[in-house]
Amino acid sequence: MADSSTTADLGKGKRITGGDRSSLADDLRKRYDGGESIRSLATSTNRSYGFVHRLLSESGATLRSRGGANRNSKKA
Repeated sequence: MADSSTTADLGKGKRITGGDRSSLADDLRKRYDGGESIRSLATSTNRSYGFVHRLLSESGATLRSRGGANRNSKKA
């Protein structure tokens, strides 16, 4: 699923600005909208969870709520 040409040249910790940042944001948004999690996107791009979350927010993506079971709800 990952487009290696987009993420291959972006080294870990390297500052991403301008066109590189917007193309990465577009790529991550498409993948996120396709169902990938922020955590898996962060791992595949060697970026932090917070960086990916911020980039998705800046790109206008509608972020999903957290998943998993709700401990406090009791089934009838």
